[in-house]
Amino acid sequence: MANIKSQIKRNRQSEKARLRNRAIRSELHTRTKAAEAAAGTDNEAEALRLAIRRIDKAVAKGVLHKNTGARQKSRLIARVRAASAAS
Repeated sequence: MANIKSQIKRNRQSEKARLRNRAIRSELHTRTKAAEAAAGTDNEAEALRLAIRRIDKAVAKGVLHKNTGARQKSRLIARVRAASAAS
């Protein structure tokens, strides 16, 4: 346990940020799975739009790096297209 006042505060801030980032990442995983599950259905475009929007928001908030977000979007779109073509 830290004795220094500034480090105690920093630990509190880090924990809050960690929980906030974890919630955002969890939402990302949920939206991504939903988009992949919706591939080939009427709901496909909307689910994909929501997943991409969440990735963009995570990048804007600093949870994901810009290139990581771009890579995730690219791979997600490729997976959804492949799944909808297969069905």
